[in-house]
Amino acid sequence: MRFMIMVRATADSEAGRMPEESLLAAMVNYHEALSKAGVLLDANGLLPSSRGWRVQYDAQGERKVLDGPFAETKELIAGYTMIQARSREEAMQWALRFPSPFPGQPCSVEVRQLYELEDFAPSPAIERFRDIPGNGQQ
Repeated sequence: MRFMIMVRATADSEAGRMPEESLLAAMVNYHEALSKAGVLLDANGLLPSSRGWRVQYDAQGERKVLDGPFAETKELIAGYTMIQARSREEAMQWALRFPSPFPGQPCSVEVRQLYELEDFAPSPAIERFRDIPGNGQQ
């Protein structure tokens, strides 16, 4: 089972403030532990939304690009860690060890399980997806 631990953005992360060395050290320790346990798949911080964009679709499927920044900081992601765990409980234990991403201020991480191809009914599209190199499926 794969899980994404998402760090919710704050005004500081959206302002591009870099973390202090003590937080970087705590994050390195945490990610080293994940790696040693064989559950780390990927991890990274994200630049502020002012450096990004969204593609918005209307009801007819027409696309429109919206440049950041985006106003609702609480809905943004500042970083993520992808893990592969044997169970929801194991993933929860790893999430509980995640260092506070913004010490001294309220913040949160959100954990979501990823779909696996086996979660979908067999179909030609699913078989084609299974054959795509680098699709992240095991």
